[in-house]
Amino acid sequence: MQQSISAARVATLVADFPRTPAYAGLADALTLLIGDGRIPLGTRLPSERELTQALGVSRTTVTRAYAALREGGYAEARRGAGTFTRVPGGRARSHDRALLPRPEDEAAIDLNCAAASAPAGLAAAYAEAVAELPAYLGGHGYFPAGLPGLQAQVAAAYERRGLPTDPAQVMVTPGALSAAGIVAAAFAGPGRRALVESPVYPNATQALRRTGARLVEAPVDPDGWDLDAVGSVLQQARPALAYLVPDFQNPTGHLMSDAQREAYAAHLRRAGTVAVVDEAHQALALDGQEMPLPFAAHAPGTITIGSASKSFWGGLRLGWIRAPHERMADLTEARVAMDLGAPVLEQLVLARLLADGPALPDQLTRLREQRAALAAALAEHLPEWRFRLPGGGLAVWCELPGPLGTAVVAEAELRGVIVAPGPVFAVSGGLDRFVRVPWTRPVAELEEAVRRLAAAWAVVRDRPAGAARRRTGRVMVA
Repeated sequence: MQQSISAARVATLVADFPRTPAYAGLADALTLLIGDGRIPLGTRLPSERELTQALGVSRTTVTRAYAALREGGYAEARRGAGTFTRVPGGRARSHDRALLPRPEDEAAIDLNCAAASAPAGLAAAYAEAVAELPAYLGGHGYFPAGLPGLQAQVAAAYERRGLPTDPAQVMVTPGALSAAGIVAAAFAGPGRRALVESPVYPNATQALRRTGARLVEAPVDPDGWDLDAVGSVLQQARPALAYLVPDFQNPTGHLMSDAQREAYAAHLRRAGTVAVVDEAHQALALDGQEMPLPFAAHAPGTITIGSASKSFWGGLRLGWIRAPHERMADLTEARVAMDLGAPVLEQLVLARLLADGPALPDQLTRLREQRAALAAALAEHLPEWRFRLPGGGLAVWCELPGPLGTAVVAEAELRGVIVAPGPVFAVSGGLDRFVRVPWTRPVAELEEAVRRLAAAWAVVRDRPAGAARRRTGRVMVA
């Protein structure tokens, strides 16, 4: 699947690159674009003549910039074909043998993980953070609650959303999953009940299960939350905790309104249940809509989990917990039994990123374009599959005409595309009518992935009833 990029598009992407000297500035700008995925790997770059004209620079500038890319391992010349993007180490640099263990996985389109590549500006934020790092090297480097500057930025972000927050209410963690583990260790435990949505992000439920907690299921329907049913479950089970994803719920994409949050909070108060709210997708509103208030604004006892992985980059490995003051001591005790803090450099990076907003505009624009491309491809090639296009988040929750999700996923793997079937997100089984398809890859990959899914669906749909089905047995990541 050979791609190319026009000179006009490259000129837009590099924009006002530094010109002292121009060839070095152009090479640096192209390196960042290739490294963070805005120019995908294996893409044919414009010819030197075309790019010279589009940028209004000398031919020598472009020639030397391309030479610098090749020397740095970010491009290769193919005789008679042109200059193509690459990265040092090739595609295997991003291939994780734990999550994608099979030899054929390296060349597959991976839609098992609903997480985007890094946004523009991340490498620059790292470079700026490195300049700050020496000020911290004279100390021990452990910050169990987080760097004060990052705690302040997270607290300020909640303030802007209408939820007054003291930085002392914030604990920085190595990702949202780590945060869920800390909360579970502090407040769940053997025999204690914990309400969880179904379908839901599966790794968080595993964190609760590992404490010995008894999971109580609250179904999330294809059309949203049935709050009367939730209230009934809460009154019967009276769980200690309730794990909720009200902001672009993973995997359904539903967004809970303020009125629904207020009603849900009232049910929790009557049951004496503490809400643990996962806001990993909260910053990913793609339609310019005004977001509801944080759940904690309706239920002040809420423990909120946030993350930089979805709105910025998973490689930052940073998340946070916001909790009432009176719960911070228990959280700290649970936390130091696991680790003593998140990496200082990444915290400096995230503090810089949050100063510019909860997500970078270029990242949202890219996700919006990818969402539109995925929706169009699904409508064209898989018209039998039903889905609601979410107003944000990272994935479409597709409903099939029958319980064939696992079979489709297994067949799709044979065609080099990896997606997650509905049962992965189920708390107690079922949901095989569903498949989650993220829009987190470049447009060309998404379109090709849907074509392969359509081919897999055609095989499974027409397969005789009772035919043997291959299982995938994959690790679910996000």
